[in-house]
Amino acid sequence: METSTEDVAGTDAAVGTGTRVAVGTVAEGMAGADTADVPTETVADVAVAAVTARPPASLSPSRANDFMQCPLLYRFRVIDKLPEKPSEAATRGTLVHAVLERLFDAPATERTAPRAKSLIPGQWDRLRETRPEVVELFADDPGGERLARWLTDAERLVERWFTLEDPTRLEPAERELFVEASLDSGLKLRGIIDRVDVAPTGEVRIVDYKTGKAPRPEYAEGALFQMKFYALVVWRLKQVVPRRLQLVYLGSGDVLTYDPVIADLERVERKLHSLWEAIREATETGDWRPRPTKLCGWCDHQASCPEFGGTPPPYPLPVRAPESGDTEQGRMGPD
Repeated sequence: METSTEDVAGTDAAVGTGTRVAVGTVAEGMAGADTADVPTETVADVAVAAVTARPPASLSPSRANDFMQCPLLYRFRVIDKLPEKPSEAATRGTLVHAVLERLFDAPATERTAPRAKSLIPGQWDRLRETRPEVVELFADDPGGERLARWLTDAERLVERWFTLEDPTRLEPAERELFVEASLDSGLKLRGIIDRVDVAPTGEVRIVDYKTGKAPRPEYAEGALFQMKFYALVVWRLKQVVPRRLQLVYLGSGDVLTYDPVIADLERVERKLHSLWEAIREATETGDWRPRPTKLCGWCDHQASCPEFGGTPPPYPLPVRAPESGDTEQGRMGPD
């Protein structure tokens, strides 16, 4: 599950280990930086940002996807830092991720489905403590019926994981691992990897849990973008190309795997450079154009979006006058 390192709201790290681990600790040979897409901005940072906006300084998979989906959405989240309401689906994903992470604290023989399910109430309590905004999800459910169904759905997702992987045979090298790398161009990439497995032979597998359903085959490449992003970071950090990228879809019971090669990672790097240049240009000109899609129906920012008759807040950063020859912003070309 990909989370944002630029944003405190919506990060799984709230119920994860909450620690920062050097990537260099991964089996002494795999990864190197600090840890867990944990927020790299503290609550205090966000409070300061509300007063003094700052231009983007790094790129994570979630924010890269935001810009590709809609440049204005990227602006609302990264620069304006507009609040968003928690959703039941995303919060359930955060809860399930925390349970699967904590399960590996137990000895291998005790990593059973009943034990995993028993972790859910405690992790839900912890989530409510660290992210009080999720309490409002069930504010209109005084009898607790909807909450009970929601927790039952979380149990089903946890149970399904045991049909896809055997945790008694796994000893992850890292869980909720924060990775960060600066490319030669100066672009800083960062994110959180759900799990890193390292074979005795040194081969690396990057694993990500998804609580939704697997995409149709024609959309599989988009789903793998996040994983290739992580693979690129690991490669640039340690000159190690992960042997396998694995997406575990708990919503449908599917496992999607991909074995990357250097050419894949070089293509992703070129794409990210192009993307970052477009973000830099939009930041300097203030030209963040909305890109309407069917996903707009789930956006929290319709009241501030011109596509829905809204007006964005005043742009909080300096703006330079457009120069002749400037390209239209927010229009990404093919890979």
